[in-house]
Amino acid sequence: MEQKKQVRISVRALVEFVLRSGDIDNRRSGAAQKDAMAAGTRIHKKIQKRMGGNYRAEVPLKYTALDEEEDIELLVEGRADGIFEEDGIVTIDEIKGVYMDLERLTEPVAVHMAQAMCYGYFYCCDRDLDGVRIQLTYCNLETEEIRRFHEDRSKKELEVWFCSVIHEYFKWARYLCHHELQRNQSINGLEFPFPYREGQRDLAVAVYKTISRKKRLFIQAPTGIGKTLSTIFPAVQAMGAGKASKVFYLTAKTITRTVAEEAFRILRSRGLVFTAVTITAKEKLCPMEKAECNPEACPYAKGHFDRVNEAVFDILHLEQEMDRETVLRYAEKYRVCPFEFCLDISSWTDGIICDYNYVFDPNVRLKRYFADGASGDYLFLVDEAHNLVSRAREMYSASVYKEDFLEVKRIIKGKSPRLERQLDRCNKLLLSMKREGGDWQLLEDVTGLAAGIMTAFSYMETFMEEFPEFPERETVLDFYFCLRDFLNVYEELDGHYRIYEENREDGSFLVRLFCVDPSRLLSRCMDQGASTILFSATLLPVRYYKTLLSGNQEDYAVYVNSPFPEENRLLMVAEDVSSRYTRRSPSEYRKVADYIRIVTQSRPGNYMVFFPSYQYMGEIEEILEEEPLKADLLVQGQGMGEAEKAEFLEEFEKERSHSLAAFCVMGGVFSEGIDLKEERLIGVIVVGTGLPMVCVEQEVLKGYFDETEEKGFDFSYQYPGMNKVLQAAGRVIRTPEDRGVILLLDDRFLRRDHLELFPREWEHFQVVNRGNAARCLEDFWNGREP
Repeated sequence: MEQKKQVRISVRALVEFVLRSGDIDNRRSGAAQKDAMAAGTRIHKKIQKRMGGNYRAEVPLKYTALDEEEDIELLVEGRADGIFEEDGIVTIDEIKGVYMDLERLTEPVAVHMAQAMCYGYFYCCDRDLDGVRIQLTYCNLETEEIRRFHEDRSKKELEVWFCSVIHEYFKWARYLCHHELQRNQSINGLEFPFPYREGQRDLAVAVYKTISRKKRLFIQAPTGIGKTLSTIFPAVQAMGAGKASKVFYLTAKTITRTVAEEAFRILRSRGLVFTAVTITAKEKLCPMEKAECNPEACPYAKGHFDRVNEAVFDILHLEQEMDRETVLRYAEKYRVCPFEFCLDISSWTDGIICDYNYVFDPNVRLKRYFADGASGDYLFLVDEAHNLVSRAREMYSASVYKEDFLEVKRIIKGKSPRLERQLDRCNKLLLSMKREGGDWQLLEDVTGLAAGIMTAFSYMETFMEEFPEFPERETVLDFYFCLRDFLNVYEELDGHYRIYEENREDGSFLVRLFCVDPSRLLSRCMDQGASTILFSATLLPVRYYKTLLSGNQEDYAVYVNSPFPEENRLLMVAEDVSSRYTRRSPSEYRKVADYIRIVTQSRPGNYMVFFPSYQYMGEIEEILEEEPLKADLLVQGQGMGEAEKAEFLEEFEKERSHSLAAFCVMGGVFSEGIDLKEERLIGVIVVGTGLPMVCVEQEVLKGYFDETEEKGFDFSYQYPGMNKVLQAAGRVIRTPEDRGVILLLDDRFLRRDHLELFPREWEHFQVVNRGNAARCLEDFWNGREP
C-alpha cells in the first residue's frame, strides 16, 4: 500500500500563516516586539514555576488531519505553555511576554487565541473532553505585571473552527506534495550540464559525500573552475535523495548572487524543476522613496496581509526563478510589500539565494527558520567564504559612542526626565573612562557600563511606546538598536572577545565589544542546518579559515588544482619595487608607473591595476598626468553606486585598437566576484602585498592571536593581505582558452613567508625588473619559452 504523503507544520506557523490580515505597521510591532521572543522565554519559565504542582508546563500536542481526496496527511504539532485542571475545568494556558502597557490590551491578540484554541482542540481529542477553557496570560517583560483573558469553548466549536483553518491550508499542503514529487522526478536522471573540467567531478563528489555525512567542507579551488555549479549540482542531487529540504546559497556581494541564479537557470534548461528566490535588501526592493513600513506612509503596507497569501500562491504556480525583478512585478500586481513578500515566498521554495546576514547575523537572520535555536535539514553553500571572517566579526561586535548619549538626551529633552537622567549617568561614566585612558586600551570588563546601558535601554522601551511620533525619532531609534546590540553582544562575551576603548581622531570616544574569533557563533548557526560547504578561490592557508570560521580543524577540506594550461598564464614578480610605507616616495611611484606602461604596451588589451589604497592610486595618477599612458585610463571612484559599477564594467566590452588600464583598489568591489572572460581582460597588476592598514582593531587582533596562536602578525595582517592579492590576481584566466599575465609589484613576494602562501598553480613564476620585464612579456605573447 502506498504511504500517504505527510506535511508537517507547527501550530504557531499554521495560525500565523492562515489567519494573518491587515497592515504592516512597524510603529506597533517594530522596536519593542523584536526582543520580546528571547525575553519571553525567561518569563515563561518564571510564570510556569509559580503556578504550582497541578500545572503541567510545555505539554507536547499534535493532531493529524487527512485530505482523503489527495491522500495527504497534515501533521500539526506544538507545545502548550501550560495545562491545569481546577474545579473540574481543564484550562489551556498560552503565555505571551510583551513590552506594551497591559492597560492598553482590551482583548487577546487573535493569533495568540488561535494557538491556544488549536491546543484546546487537540487536548479535547486526546482526552475525549466535551470542552476546555482557553486562557491567554500576558506578562509585561519589564514590570512582570500579568493580565489574563478566559474563554470557554466546546469541542464542537473548536472542531468547526479548526477544520476551517486546515481547509485553507490544505491547498498549500497539496502544492508542497505535488511540487516535491515533480522536483524529485526531475532530479532523478539529471546530469551535469557540461563536460567536467579537471577536478570538477571530484569536487562535486566531495560535496555530495559531505552532505550525506552531515559534515562541513572547506573548498580551495581556483577562479574559473565553476565552483558555483559544482556545489549547487550535488546539493540539488542530495535534495532529490531526501538528504535536505532546502538549499541556502549565501553570498557576500550582489554580483555573486547573479552567478548562482545563472547556475539554477542552466540546470532548469536541462529539465530540473526547482524553485528559488533571491532575497534582496529591503532598501533595494522598496518601491517608495523612503522605507516607512506603516499604512499611513506606504500603500503597499496597508492591507498587505489581506493580499499576500494570494500573491505567494500565484508566483509559486507560475515561476521557478524568483529574482529581484520577478518579485517586484508580482508585488506591484498585488500591491504588497516586496520585501515581506520575498520572505514569505522563501518558505515555499527549494532554494534561497541571499546575503550571509540572513543566516548568520543575529539581528537580520531569518526567524522563520532559525528563531529560538530551531534547526532543519538545510544546506548552507557559502560562496567567497573568505569574506565571512570580516563580515562575522562585524555581525558579532558592538560599540557605543559617548557622543550619542548626549545627542539623544538633547532630542528627548523634557519628554522623559528619568530617561534623561540615565543617559546623563551613562555619559558621565564614559567621560570618566575617556579621561583615564590614552589613545586606546584594552579593558578587562565593562560590567558597570553594561548595567547603566541596560537601565537606559529599559527606559527607552517605554519611551518609544509613549512617543510613537516626534522630530528626529529615527536618530533615537538607531540609538535604541545600538544599545540593544551592545547588550546582546555583552551576553555573548567570552574568550573569543576583546573589549577596548578608543579616543578617535575625530574627537569621539567609543567602547567596543570586539569579536576577534567568530568561530563559536558561526558554528552555532551552521549547526542549525544539516551541512555547510564553504568555498573560495582563496582559502589559504586552510587552517586559518578553519580556526576562524568553524573552530574545528577536523572539518573536511579539499584542494582543487587548476585545470587551465600553465602556458596560458605568465606570472611575474618584480624584485626592484616595494610598496612598504617606509619606502613610499616619488621614485617608487615612478617605478610602478613604469611597470604599468611596460605591461599595457606589451599587447593591446584590457588590464586591471590594483592598488593598496585610493591615496596610492592618486599618486600614480599624478605621475601619469605628466607622462600619459598610451592607453585609456579608467578609475574606480569611492562610493560608486550600482549604475556606476555597471558602467565601469561595460568599458571592458568595448572594441579598442589600444589598451585600457582600469585602476582599482585591492579588496574593493572589482577585486572579486566579477567575470571578465577571454579578451575582456588579459592582464592584472597587483601593487603591494595587501596588508591591512595599521589601526587599533588590527593591533587588537594581533595581540589576541599572539596569545592564542602565536601567529599574531600572520593572522591579523599577512593572511588577510595575501587573500586580497589572490582575489585580485584571480580576475584574469577564467576559462581554458584565456591567456593572460599577472604582475606582482613588491619585492616582499619573493620572501619565503609569502612564497609559502602561493597557490599550487603559482609554482612557476618569473622574477623580473624594469630592465627585462618587456622581453619577458614579448616572449609570452609570442609563445616563446622563457
